[in-house]
Amino acid sequence: MRATWRWVHSDLRTHRGEALFAVLATAGVIASLLLSAALLGYAVSPWQRVFNESRGAHIWLQDHGGPDPAALAPLTSLDEVAAVSGPFRTAAATLESGGARAGTVLRAAGPRPPGTARPLLTAGRWPGEDDDAIVLERSLATALWADPGETVTVTLPGRGGPAGRALRVAGIAETAEPRYRPGRGGGVGWVPAAALDRLLAAAPGTPTGHALGLRLKDPDDTDYVVQRAVTLLGAGRVDQVTKWQQAKADFGGDDRLLGRLFAAFGLAALLAAALAAAGAVRARVRGQAGDIAVLKAIGFTPGQVVRGYLLRHLGLAAAGAGLGTAATLACGPLIPGRVGAAVALWPRMPGHRAAVLGLPAAAVLLIGAATALAAWRAGRVPPVPAARSALPAARPLSAAARRALGPGLAPVLVLGRRFAFTAPGRARALGATLRLALPVALMTVALTGWSTLGQFHTDPARMGRAAALTVRAENLRQTSDAALERTLEAVPGVADAVPGAELAALVPGQNGTLTLRGLGTAADPYPHTVVEGRAPAGPDEAVAGQGFLDLLGARVGEWVRLTVEGRPQILHVVGRSVEPDHGGRVVSTTLDTLRDGAPELRPGFHALVLRPGADPGEVAAGVAAATRDGAEVRPSADPADGPDAPRGVLAALVAVLALIGLVDLLALVGTGTRDRLRDLLALRAVGLTPRQAGGVVVTAAALTALAAAALGTAAGAALGHLIVDAEAAATGIGAGVARLPGPAVLAALVAAATAAGALSALPPAVRTARRRPTASPGETL
Repeated sequence: MRATWRWVHSDLRTHRGEALFAVLATAGVIASLLLSAALLGYAVSPWQRVFNESRGAHIWLQDHGGPDPAALAPLTSLDEVAAVSGPFRTAAATLESGGARAGTVLRAAGPRPPGTARPLLTAGRWPGEDDDAIVLERSLATALWADPGETVTVTLPGRGGPAGRALRVAGIAETAEPRYRPGRGGGVGWVPAAALDRLLAAAPGTPTGHALGLRLKDPDDTDYVVQRAVTLLGAGRVDQVTKWQQAKADFGGDDRLLGRLFAAFGLAALLAAALAAAGAVRARVRGQAGDIAVLKAIGFTPGQVVRGYLLRHLGLAAAGAGLGTAATLACGPLIPGRVGAAVALWPRMPGHRAAVLGLPAAAVLLIGAATALAAWRAGRVPPVPAARSALPAARPLSAAARRALGPGLAPVLVLGRRFAFTAPGRARALGATLRLALPVALMTVALTGWSTLGQFHTDPARMGRAAALTVRAENLRQTSDAALERTLEAVPGVADAVPGAELAALVPGQNGTLTLRGLGTAADPYPHTVVEGRAPAGPDEAVAGQGFLDLLGARVGEWVRLTVEGRPQILHVVGRSVEPDHGGRVVSTTLDTLRDGAPELRPGFHALVLRPGADPGEVAAGVAAATRDGAEVRPSADPADGPDAPRGVLAALVAVLALIGLVDLLALVGTGTRDRLRDLLALRAVGLTPRQAGGVVVTAAALTALAAAALGTAAGAALGHLIVDAEAAATGIGAGVARLPGPAVLAALVAAATAAGALSALPPAVRTARRRPTASPGETL
C-alpha cells in the first residue's frame, strides 16, 4: 500500500496541471448543478418560497366569537405550536375599484407587519397607525386592478344598509394563504386597527371575528392540531379552517411537470458529467500505458495499479466536489439577481440538505464507477512494451483516400476526416461523437424552452396574447359601447378594440369553477389562437383552453353544459385555443352568445389589438388622453415576466451543459492526439510538413465537434419540441406553443461547438508539429 501511495503522490506532483484542471472542472460542474437545484426550488415552488420567507402559518382559524380574543389563548400553548400570528380582528367586506368588485376579509394590522405569517410587500409600504389605507394581497389587487396610490371603496354590511368608505392602497403583499378566486373567496386586506374601527362605526351591526395563524413544529401534525383546536374552541365558534396543504395546492399546482422537467435535466446533466469524467479517465489510462507497463515490470500487481487509479481520481473528484459545494454555499448568496436570492433562500426550502449532500455524492460515485472500469483496464495493460507497439495503430488507407491525397485535395482535410471518423476505430469514433452530442442536444432543448418563453414578447399572438392592452371604462358608463369602441379605435396604433366580458361559471356537478369569456361579436370576432379545430363562427360555438378540456374530460367537437349566475349555458366546443390565463380553464365564445341568456350584459372591458410595431406604452397614453383619464389601461399579463419564470434555471442549465461539453471535448482531443501520434509521425517521415501535421489534429477535432453538434442539435430540436408541448399541455396552456430556436441560433451553436473543438486542439497540434518524425519508446506504447 505504501508503494501505491508513493506512486499516486509522484504522479500528482508530475502532472499538477492536469490534476488542478480535473479538480476545477469537477468543482465547476458541482457548483453549476447546485445553482440549478437552488433555482429549481425557487422557480417551481412559489408557495414554499413565500411560506419560508414570511415564516408562514400552517393553520389559519377564523372564528365569530365577538370582541374578546382571550378564548383563543389556549391554542397558543399547545405543545405542537411553534409560533402564532395574531389573533387579528376581522370583518367581511366588499372592495370595489374601477367597477371591479371582490369580497374579502379585512384584517386589523399593527404599526408593523407581524413576525409570523408576515405579508411580503412587493410594492408600496406598510400603512401607519392612523392611516386610512389598506394593503391588498397580490391576487386580490390583480382582480381589482388596484396599484399603490389608488383608492378602493370598502363596503361593510351594517344593519342600516351597506356603508362605503374610500381607502388608499398603501401596498401590495404576497402571503402563503390561499389566493383570491372570483366566487370562491380568498384574498386578504390589512388595514390599521384605527381604520377598521372607523369602518365598523360607520356600519354598525357588522359581524366581526378573529383570525389566528398557527405555525407548527412539525407540518405532519396539521390534522391533529386542527382537531384539538376545534375541540377547545367548540365547533359552533369556528367559522373556517385553512390548512397549508390547501394553500399550496391553490398556489402552484401547475408547476409539478415543470419541476419534473428540470429534475430530468439535472439528472441528464449529471449523466453527461459522468460520461465526460469516464472519457477523461480512459484517456489518462491510455496516455500512461507506458508508465503502467514499467510499474508492472518492476513488480506492481494488477490490484495495486487499480487501487492507484481509484485513489487518484476519487481523491480529485472528492476535492472538486467539496470545493464546488463550499464555493456555492459561501459565495452563491452574493451573486446579484435571482440566482443569489435563490441560493440565500435555499437552506429553508425542502430538499436542501438532500441536494447539497446528494448531488456531490452522486457525482463522486459516478466518477468512481467510471474510474473503476478504466482502472480495471489499466490492470490488464501488458508489462511488455513490444506487445503493444507491434499492434497497428490504424487501418491502412483506402483506395479513395489514397486518390484524394493527390494534388486535387489538401492532405489536411483527407487525413483529418480519416482520423476523426475511422482511426483508430469506427466504434470508438462513433462513441466519442455520441458522448459529445449529448450535452449539445440538452442545450438545444433548453434553448427551445427559452425561445418559447420569448414568444410572449416577440410573437404574443401565437401565445394567446393577440391583445396587448386591456381597457376598462367603468367611469364612462354614460358613453355608448359603439361610441367607446370608435374612440378607442381612433387612437394611433390600435388596429381593433374588441369588447369582452368575463364571468365565473360552474362545471357540471357544481364542484369546480372556471372562466367563461365573451370576446367580440359575430361581425367583429376576436383573433383567437386556435391550434386544434376552428374559431367560433356561429351561435353557441366556443373555443376552450386545455385546462378546461381536462377539467371536464371533454374533446373538441363536444357540447358542454355550464351554470352561469344560476342559469344554464350550453356551448359547442369547436376548437382548442392557447390560453395562458387561469391555468387554461377558460372557455371563450362571443358576446352575442352570452347576450342570448342575459340581454342586459354590457362589455366589462375592451381588448386592444395593436398594429405591427406599435408601442404599448404610447398607445396606453393615447387611450388615456382620448378618454380624458376616464379609462383604465393595463397591459396583458405576461407569464414570462413573473417572479417564478424558469428562464434563470434554463440559463444555468445551458452553462452547466456547456462546461460538461468542454470537459468532454478536451478529453477527446487529448485521447485522439495520443492515439494518432504514431501515424502522424510516420506521415511526417514520408513528407508531411509540421504545419500539415498540426492541421490534421485541428481538422480532426473540428470535424468531430461539427458532427456531434449537428447530431445533437437535430436530436435536441425534435426532443425539445415534444417536451415543451407536453409541459404546456400539462399546465393548461395547451400544446402547440413550442418554438424552436431560430436557424441563426442553431447555426451559432454548431459553429461555437466546432470552434471550441478547433481551439481545444491547438495546444496538442503545436506539440505534434514540433515532434521529430521518430518514435521514442514511450510513443510506441
